[in-house]
Amino acid sequence: MLKLFTKDFWDIIARLILRNKIAILVSIIIITIFFSLQWKNMRFTYTEANLLPDDHEVNMTYKNFLKIFGEEGNLIVLGVKDSSLFTVKKLNAWNNLSDSFKKYDEVETVVSIKDLQKLVKDTINEKFVLEPFIKDSISSTEQIAILENDLFKKYPFYDNFLFNKDTRTIRTAIYLKKDIVNTSVRKDFVISVLQPQIEAFEIVHEIDVRVSGMPYIRTLNSQNIVDEIGLFIGAALLVTSLIFFFFFRSFRATLISLVVVCTGVMWTFGIIGLLNYEITVLTALIPPLIIVIGIPNCIFLINKYQREVKLHGNKVKSLQRVITKIGNATLMTNVTTASGFATFMLTESQLLKEFGTVASLSILAIFILCILIIPILYSFLPYPKERHLEHLNRRWVGYFVSWIERIVKRKRIAIYATSVLLLILSFIGIYQIRISGSLIEDMPKNTQFFKDIRFFEEEFNGIMPLEIMVDTKRKKGVLKLSTLKRMNELEELIIETPELSKPISVVSLVKYSKQAYYNGNPKHYQLPTSQENSFILSYAKNSTSNVDLFKNFVDSTGQYARITTFMKDIGTDKMEHIEENVQNKINNVFPKDQYNVTMTGKALVFQKGTKYLVKNLAISLSLAIFLISLFMAYMFRSFKMIVVSLIPNLLPLLITAGLMGYLGVPIKPSTILVFSIAFGISVDDTIHFLAKYRQELQANHWRINKSVYAALRETGVSMFYTSIVLFFGFSVFTISSFGGTVALGGLVSITLLFAMLSNLVLLPSLLLSLERSIANKNVLKEPAINIIPEEEEEDSQY
Repeated sequence: MLKLFTKDFWDIIARLILRNKIAILVSIIIITIFFSLQWKNMRFTYTEANLLPDDHEVNMTYKNFLKIFGEEGNLIVLGVKDSSLFTVKKLNAWNNLSDSFKKYDEVETVVSIKDLQKLVKDTINEKFVLEPFIKDSISSTEQIAILENDLFKKYPFYDNFLFNKDTRTIRTAIYLKKDIVNTSVRKDFVISVLQPQIEAFEIVHEIDVRVSGMPYIRTLNSQNIVDEIGLFIGAALLVTSLIFFFFFRSFRATLISLVVVCTGVMWTFGIIGLLNYEITVLTALIPPLIIVIGIPNCIFLINKYQREVKLHGNKVKSLQRVITKIGNATLMTNVTTASGFATFMLTESQLLKEFGTVASLSILAIFILCILIIPILYSFLPYPKERHLEHLNRRWVGYFVSWIERIVKRKRIAIYATSVLLLILSFIGIYQIRISGSLIEDMPKNTQFFKDIRFFEEEFNGIMPLEIMVDTKRKKGVLKLSTLKRMNELEELIIETPELSKPISVVSLVKYSKQAYYNGNPKHYQLPTSQENSFILSYAKNSTSNVDLFKNFVDSTGQYARITTFMKDIGTDKMEHIEENVQNKINNVFPKDQYNVTMTGKALVFQKGTKYLVKNLAISLSLAIFLISLFMAYMFRSFKMIVVSLIPNLLPLLITAGLMGYLGVPIKPSTILVFSIAFGISVDDTIHFLAKYRQELQANHWRINKSVYAALRETGVSMFYTSIVLFFGFSVFTISSFGGTVALGGLVSITLLFAMLSNLVLLPSLLLSLERSIANKNVLKEPAINIIPEEEEEDSQY
């Protein structure tokens, strides 16, 4: 009954489409216009991807830190490593450049060499006062010599913050206002103000200025994402249309396919805007993905139409049979592909939820567009010319299928041996896979801003902020000497860790206060003793200048303190080792009944997010396998057939995972996507093959050999065609400047290539070897859905 309903259903759909052509086209145009109006709601992300659920403990700790101290990623740094900078003309120009940024509303404060202040003891008023290193401007080389001596020998408080005394690298710190850091205002400032002024300075003074800091990195990284969207869409259209034309040798068919996928891309952008999602490094991949996935649908439908026309020459009948006979197969393959993406919706990561939602909806949308637009447009066009149908009888395609058939028939033991060997090698490779939680690993390596990141890592031990927040559980508990000593002990460990920069905290300021109390003698840059503490603190309390300095390191109540250090771009294993060492020190130094000390910062949050996603990888992939197994069970009503169908699709995933281990490609947010995406796409070939195999069994009175080879001949060409399109389509992503996108494109392409070979060679071999246990009427029960209608003749191949 369900089978009859399915056939009747597609008959009704075909009649509705072909009888209401104008109304459907007008509706598609109206919907496309509606979606295009939603583009204005699209916005580009101005923060790093948050891979953790909002209520995750790590996120809650980070939000609590931001609540107390505000946005921590608001620092842009300019750096110069050039001995010629220490001349009167160039040093004044550098200071003037730094000063020029103070006038902008987006800037909270600027700290340059000129802004540095000496903390000096005022014995008359018993307080500390601040005096500038440079009062107005530099006018002589003698002043420069005094400045260098002060900076590099007398005042360790500023070392590794605005200068490196060993390499004499100088920095300027630009603090943006915290309320604009995660908005488009930040982008406008960086692109329209900061970059032009720095470029002009470099040209005039012939000094290479390095720029970095999280706001700057985020801005240029986001701009690269935006720039690559157009590049990917253009490249995907070019590559897939060229392959399509090579197969069909028809400008008409190629143009129709381009109309379909371009409309699908417009709908995808509309879905993103309608849902008010951000354009992230993941959602930016969806438009070209829709092109890559949509073109095989077009191949499927147009090839069927041309075969029908060649068979009986009736255009209306051909179009109707395209819908009734191919509708089910196309729907099922698109649903399984969408399911692979939809599993990301079930994770707790908002980033992956958005990616899964938009991708799955867009895939279903491209199916609807294909099944509507292609038959309607062809109904208005003349019959295909003879040269357009020549591709249906290409000899090389027949040779390819015959070669596959011979391998399955004669080399079955070799196929199994190769599969087992690949499986063993894959497991060895899998054990070598590492996990990466780096914030910058996927950023474009050939860009200047990435080179500048490495520069600041070398000169100042990194730019990725790591924050340690100390809660003393009582007001004004931070300035107690016992607390300062504990913090100092923790900072000593940080200083000894080569991957971390010199920490900045209230401890450094208190040490600086003692140095000032002893008239600037650098030997006294240390914490005061209990005897010294009271009178040094009395000087500090009388000083308004100290209040301004304190507010960056201590909250207004004096209960919370922060220790800020910067981390190099290191692997997850090293980061976890450092975190463990720091946490052990915290546990030993800070009694839990008196203090609550937490580590946070963007680098740590991202690393934890990556670990969280790795755990979710198994869940999302398992869900994809489970959902697709349900589809197979519903379609074939055979548990044994489900098991057989999964083997050739899981093997390519294991091979790819093994390759990642051998090639040193880490598990990270971008490569995590590979497995669910590839599985959802590759299983389409299995569905086509098994559906045709079951039909051939019934037509050939359950003669297994004849049915397997007939199904292989029927579907082998279609598997090859679509796999080639998918392989080169996903390969487009390898032109990206983002390492993660390159890895995603390359790995999915390789996986789909292995999946094609596995479905063409291993799957038929398994069916032939297990013929007695799976190829009988009791095992292969009546299907719930006839993917390929039984009355379809042998011309059904596409």
